[in-house]
Parts: sequence; structure tokens; C-alpha cells
Amino acid sequence: MNKPVEISVEDLIEPLTYSVEAFTSRDYAAAEADLLWAKVWQHAGRVEEVPKVGDFITYDIGDDAILVVRTAPDSLKAYHNVCPHRGRRLIDTPCDANRTCGNRKRFVCGFHGWTFDLQGKNTYILDESDWKGELTSERTSLAEVRVDTWGGWIFINMDPECVPLRDYLEPAAGILDPFAFEKMRYKWRQWVIYDSNWKTALEAFMEPYHVQGTHPQLLEYGEYYAYSAAHELHGVSGFDQRNPDLKMDQSSTITRAGKGPDARISTYELQNEIYNTVNNASTTETLVNAAKRLVDELPEGTPAQEVIAHWLASAKADDAARGVDWPEITSQQMSKAGLAWSIFPNMAILQGITFALCYRARPYGDDPSKCIFESYAIERFPDGQAPKTEWVYAEPTAEKWGSVLAQDFSNMASVQRGMKSRGFRGTLPNPHQERKVTNFHRNLARYMGRGWPRLLKRT
Repeated sequence: MNKPVEISVEDLIEPLTYSVEAFTSRDYAAAEADLLWAKVWQHAGRVEEVPKVGDFITYDIGDDAILVVRTAPDSLKAYHNVCPHRGRRLIDTPCDANRTCGNRKRFVCGFHGWTFDLQGKNTYILDESDWKGELTSERTSLAEVRVDTWGGWIFINMDPECVPLRDYLEPAAGILDPFAFEKMRYKWRQWVIYDSNWKTALEAFMEPYHVQGTHPQLLEYGEYYAYSAAHELHGVSGFDQRNPDLKMDQSSTITRAGKGPDARISTYELQNEIYNTVNNASTTETLVNAAKRLVDELPEGTPAQEVIAHWLASAKADDAARGVDWPEITSQQMSKAGLAWSIFPNMAILQGITFALCYRARPYGDDPSKCIFESYAIERFPDGQAPKTEWVYAEPTAEKWGSVLAQDFSNMASVQRGMKSRGFRGTLPNPHQERKVTNFHRNLARYMGRGWPRLLKRT
């Protein structure tokens, strides 16, 4: 009988496994609130959601509620969304809604009318004299939360002693900076309350190793053998080059020629399939249309590398004509950036030159078998032409999310149920293609501490 033994969490090439408690235990989920969520930087929204002074959004994580508000044209503040008098939430978030947003010049508690300005300072207390001068500013101001931005995302951290956001995000931030995500805007955004742990949901998007089993229709259009690499807290995956005849970088979706003898045709087929089955994301309409013209613009037999170069140049010119500039990204930077990043603990970014498809998952209440799952696409648009979007609740169907994401949803629920089986002996992540998953659990174990199961290997 195989007996698990503890190994160093630094050893990521071993055939590791880990306890399912992290996915199924209510006690573990409760401990995450103090040991994980109270200590990490987590993205709460996008800067574009709060463009004007007084604009605010709320972000809930477990029992904690965070209020993020623009206090000046170039300044954001974040506070615990709670009145220091009796604990009433200042901004109510309905239990079936993803978040609350709006614009206010002051925040008034709905219980006794205590009032706070955008700087979190108390400006009105009913019958303040009753406290005989004992109400100091420290006691009556809103409790502040660390807030910072990167790539157009707003991040919050409830730990006043936390490291700066930039330090936390490295080396991922430095590798992804050339994409200038801050110049992208929402294309669409959806969310759902789903029957899986938040980690189960995120792990469904940490590797392309699942394509053959989950998305077999995509195999007609491309190769999906992948690498997976750990970068401190974070991780990246990309496509490994296994075809020696294609002497070109293929780590990213948008540098791939597709599968087939004619790269002009296969490039279009791959882009069109992705666009139509991943909810109009993971590529752009400009890239699809430019790929469609390849058969008319290039002769048959054009080498794949030349096809890709022509396609990207053509798409770049098309975007420039409509007022969309491409960032200057070298082929080496594209290769290093790979296909998709996991930002610890609960953010995923699948990036392209002018777009990104992103995921976030977080606990829903105290049920370890449920989560709030969110997905959205961001893209570069001509100035003033970004679509007006809002968070839309969408049932996990192909009609609402696209066929590829619907296939991923089917895994999330089934894995969550399967991990509760008495016959499940523990996970066996692929040491090459699923290293992001292992790295995630290595870092999760560090935050959760010795009181919870650490990474294991089978002897």
C-alpha cells in the first residue's frame, strides 16, 4: 500500500499530491479567512470602474467587505465597509449580487446616521457630547485597507504590514508589463455562484493539459502540449514546441499557425474556432478577420513563420486604422510571457497583444463546495469606444459562456464531487504540464501553516 510521506515543498519535480481537505473541509475554509485572505493582495476591480471622484465599488471576500473609492483624480482609498459605531455595513451588498457600485461624496450609516467623508474621517455623530469627549478620530474613522493598482487592476490587502503590491506581483508584473493591460477596457464580464470550491474552479484554468480530454474539438485546429513553470508565488503555462518543422515561437495563442498543411488556412481556422467558442475572447475580431484574408494575400506554400508575420502585421495595420495602437512587444517578451498566468491566490490572466481573458474565484459564504466564479474579457478599443458593461449573472451554459467554458464548468462540479469519494487517493499533478497547480499548493501551504496538510509524494 502506498504511504504518503512529507517532502520539501520546494521540490516541484516530484510526483506530488496533497490532501483534499483544502477543497472539502469547512474548518479549512474557515481558517483561510485568517491565514490567507487577510494576508494576500487580491484584485477587487478595475480602475475604469471608478473614473470620477466619489465613484466606489465594494468587494466581498468571506465575511469581510471592502469599500474602494476614488478620493481624488489620481488617488484611491479602501476601507472596511463597516461603521465603527455598531458594525452596520455602510454600503449594503444584496446576497445575490456580485458587488455594489455608485458615486457618493460622503458615506452615511443607515442605522444612526454617522457620516464619513471620502478620506474615511467621521464628519457627523448624533449627540456626540454624550461620549464626554472620549470619541477620538482613531475610534470614529473608517478602518483603512491597503490599496494599489497594477495593469489597470485595483488590488487590496487587509494586512497593514503587507509587502508593497509590486514586490508581491514580481516577477509576473515585470514579465507582463509590456502588454500594458491598463490601456484595455472591459469587453464583457459575467459571474455565477458555482458548485465547487474556489480552488477547484481556478485549477480548471491553470493548464492546457486538459484540452485533449475536455475540449477534443480543439485538437482539429492546434497542438496543445504545454509547459508549466513556477515563478515564486505565481505561475505561467504555454505551448511547448514539439513540431521541429515549425521553427517559430508558439508559446502563445496568437503566435500559432494552427494545425494543417496550409498555414494560411489553419491560422484562420484556429483563430475563428477560439473566438466563436470562448465567448468572443482569447483573440479579437481584428485578428480573426486578418487571418481570414491570408488565403487571398499570400500564395499557397508560404512558410508558417512568414504567414504569422504577415498576419500580425496586417492585423496591426487594421487596428491602427481604427485608432487602436499595439504595444511594442518583442518576440522574446512574447515567448517569456507564455500563454496564461496564475496570480496568487485567485486570479488568472490569459493574455494577448491587445486583449486578455481573465478569471477570478473566491469563497461563497462558508460552504467549501461553492464559490463565486467570475470571468471577463478586456481589450484595447479606440478612445471613447469601449462598450458599456456591467457584471451580469449568467448560468453556466454554453449559450451564456460559450462551449469551451461550459466544458470547463462540467469539470469543476464533477471534480468537487469526486474528491469526496472514499476511493480517491489524492491528486497526481503532471510535473511538467501542471506545475502551476503544484506551485499554487506549495504557496497555499506556506500561508496556511503547519496546522494543515502539506504537499506529499507517494513512495
